[in-house]
Amino acid sequence: MENKQVYRLQGLSCANCAATFEKNVKAIATVKDAEVNFGAAKLTVIGEASIEELEKAGAFDGITVIPETERKEQKAEPFWKKKTNVVALISALFLLAGYIATYTIGERHIATIFLFIASIIIGGYHLLKTGINNLVRLQFDMNTLMTIAVIGAACIGEWKEGAVVVFLFAISEALERYSMDTARRSLQRLIDIAPKKATVLRDGKEHEVDVEDVVVGDTVLVKPGQKIAMDGIVIRGESSVNEAAITGESMPVAKTVGDEVYAGTMNGEGALEVQVTKRVEDTTIAKIIHLVEEAQAERAPTQQFVDRFARYYTPAIMLIALFVAIVPPLWLGGEWLTWVYRGLTVLVVGCPCALVISTPVAIVTAIGQAALQGVLIKGGVYLEEIGKISTMVFDKTGTLTTGTPEVTDIHPFGDLDEKEMLKIAAAIEKQSEHPLASAILRKAEASQISFDDLQVSEFRAMAGKGAAARVNGTMYYIGKPSLFSSTLSISENVRAQITHAQKQGKTVMLLGDETKVLGMIAVSDQLRENAAFVLETLRNLGISQTIMLTGDHEATARAVASSLPLTDIRAELLPEEKWTAIQMLQRQSGRIAMVGDGVNDAPALAAANIGIAMGDIGTDVALETADVVLMGDDLGKLPYVIRLGRKTMRIIQQNIAIAFLLKVLALVLIVPGWLTLWMAIFADMGATLLVLLNSLRLLRLDGISKSKK
Repeated sequence: MENKQVYRLQGLSCANCAATFEKNVKAIATVKDAEVNFGAAKLTVIGEASIEELEKAGAFDGITVIPETERKEQKAEPFWKKKTNVVALISALFLLAGYIATYTIGERHIATIFLFIASIIIGGYHLLKTGINNLVRLQFDMNTLMTIAVIGAACIGEWKEGAVVVFLFAISEALERYSMDTARRSLQRLIDIAPKKATVLRDGKEHEVDVEDVVVGDTVLVKPGQKIAMDGIVIRGESSVNEAAITGESMPVAKTVGDEVYAGTMNGEGALEVQVTKRVEDTTIAKIIHLVEEAQAERAPTQQFVDRFARYYTPAIMLIALFVAIVPPLWLGGEWLTWVYRGLTVLVVGCPCALVISTPVAIVTAIGQAALQGVLIKGGVYLEEIGKISTMVFDKTGTLTTGTPEVTDIHPFGDLDEKEMLKIAAAIEKQSEHPLASAILRKAEASQISFDDLQVSEFRAMAGKGAAARVNGTMYYIGKPSLFSSTLSISENVRAQITHAQKQGKTVMLLGDETKVLGMIAVSDQLRENAAFVLETLRNLGISQTIMLTGDHEATARAVASSLPLTDIRAELLPEEKWTAIQMLQRQSGRIAMVGDGVNDAPALAAANIGIAMGDIGTDVALETADVVLMGDDLGKLPYVIRLGRKTMRIIQQNIAIAFLLKVLALVLIVPGWLTLWMAIFADMGATLLVLLNSLRLLRLDGISKSKK
């Protein structure tokens, strides 16, 4: 089995640095393979490598390596206390002193030149060291471009320009690092959600232990106001639990004995004893964090294009700079100093910082923010696809409906009233495990009807038909109308009521004894409260087609759809027929998103361009099968997903346009000499800053469902 180690990284500053660090780690003799996840700031190593070796590989960027399993407190260092920023500030002081000296003792005075040289060496030490190493290895990146520009400026006596370039590049790097840290903060908030300690009850005593030392079967005590440390089942106590950390829903959920609770959620007013069902690495919040990290590592198509482009872009810029520097002096009579200076300016302008981060910073921000809203998006490729969707297909049961049948009608036909009918039906169905039996029991409980005083015996289930039992000495039957039609005559009036209920999409059960039918109970799967509102909102967002695919009967499907703004309904479909329908719709309408419950809809979810699962908390199938998971089982998050996908696409396109247009404009201004060396780096820094600030606008997108309750 391969030796795989995962580490968290502190100090990883830029996408280019991540690529260099990955290359350095792969160069370690005992490492077979390595992968750096820039978005999540993680390193995966296949093979053997010590922390010292890894940190040596990242020394050029001041990277600190921490084992993923180590619970080391990662304190956020203030922006102005970071070593790189302090060094940039000292460099700036020497630069300022140099400018003052320029106007007091002259630009060519030895003291003035010394001040500018000091500014260059202090502020650009790491830049120059990395750039020179790259030049020796013929590796061309932004450090190489900046190094050539600074050395070139020094060679032609432009010490002031060289110092300004170093200082502005340091500021640009600091801003990029700060903005990426801000983008990653949503993931760090997820990591910080789950407690690091748990109070375990052993031998009647409370022991505070690390969550890694808690085993399945342990009993964890959760006091009022504490976070729940582990996934488990409540075995004692009652409370309300705020599950917003996982679902994005702020309303607390009542918990009592037998209910599931999840690590990272906040206990309310009552004490709970929870029997642990999963180890810390298998908890729902751990799975969410893992999925978000993997998603941030997965490159979107646009990012893949930009990465490929950047590989050829940097050498091309160097060739253009060389052309600008030597062609005019050699063939057009230009002055060498003037055109070498302009060639160096081309190098500075060509720095691909803004272009390289244009996509990943938007992807990292969007995926991290979505996770905090209870929406898991498994990669940038899916974000881009979401932005292009115009047709959405819905499963019915568990998606547009709650998936839980409820009693809607009780009609007595004889001497019994509704209350007595429900009491007898509940007494029989208490022995059954059928979903319709659960609906009757819930109705009895909601109506505060007790049936404990009834004597029930001789219960038997009749597969596909219903159930029977002797209640207080009388044999009663409950089930499908066909259970009675073969032995008892059903009046036309009763048949008419049955037909009317079935046309409304309801499932009909009859209650009777051995001589007559006593009444009818109708059950139906209820629409989600916000289903119609969500579909209407999607239509307003430009989703032109909303289609329902279901395995239910045509009449049931049409009854459910009658109160929904759907454009098409297809009923009585087997799972493979849903899969075929998705493929046909793709040929007709292009990109399709399928929304299902993540269990029996797996083939259709896989066939669609985007599979969106209604993932009740802890549903492993939903986490595994879909591209997007709505963790709180909340259909109201769908419009947010569409808005996020489209806004992310717009921001990525804007970022690329900003990066390209500013480069082209700057290159045009260089030829006539209107753009100086320091103005070029300022333009590049401006482009980088604009891209970062534009991407961080995604943090402002609200994921709250505005549906009417």
